[in-house]
Amino acid sequence: MKNSARLLSPVLRRAGSTIRDLAPIIVVIAFFQLVVLQQPFPNLGNVIVGLVCVCVGLGLFVQGLESGLFPLGEMLARGFATKGSLWAILAFAFCLGFGATVAEPALIAVAAEAAQVASESGAISDTDGARTSYALELRLVVAVSVGLAILLGVIRILKGWPIHHLIIGGYVLVTVMTVFAPAEIIGVAYDSGGVTTSTITVPLVTALGVGLATSIRGRNPMVDGFGLIAFASLTPMICVMAYGMIAR
Repeated sequence: MKNSARLLSPVLRRAGSTIRDLAPIIVVIAFFQLVVLQQPFPNLGNVIVGLVCVCVGLGLFVQGLESGLFPLGEMLARGFATKGSLWAILAFAFCLGFGATVAEPALIAVAAEAAQVASESGAISDTDGARTSYALELRLVVAVSVGLAILLGVIRILKGWPIHHLIIGGYVLVTVMTVFAPAEIIGVAYDSGGVTTSTITVPLVTALGVGLATSIRGRNPMVDGFGLIAFASLTPMICVMAYGMIAR
């Protein structure tokens, strides 16, 4: 019983913290529904049950990140740094970015919708095979770009390169490519940069960066440990627009 209580205690505290975090948006929704629209909540019972599930689920999720994924990512980073194998850590960084992105549900949804719209507009054949191929190619391009982004971010940490130089250069390249890329791929490319960072990738990648910066002499975790997620959002825009230009 005591062990169970010790395990449940942080989860309950986290659930209470989640309720406080969600309180403002709940108040906003209730205000506009009851005061502005002056309508009762449809299926109030289901709404209440849903809110309880959200609070408990978010509490469990955040607790799981703190108890499992963050320590795991930092442990892996320190292990690679201790082993001193550059190729091993670069291969792990690429595989982590690629594997987590190619199965990202948001990316799958965006790719499928892009394929459907492309077939309706005549950009590709209006067949199931063409749509499936287009969606798969788009997912693979984005997954490879995220893998390269994490790899580049790890090299930046190892070399100590200033992050703002890379970010500014990347967005300058995005701006230039936007002028020359096909108009029908630009929106897809920009959205691809926003759907690549999933709930599993973000904590693992962040922990990887912080763990590396902590383990390498002369690196500051606050200065060098963060920024991998920015690369993961930037490179898909570049690679998808390049994919559109080549395909055209």
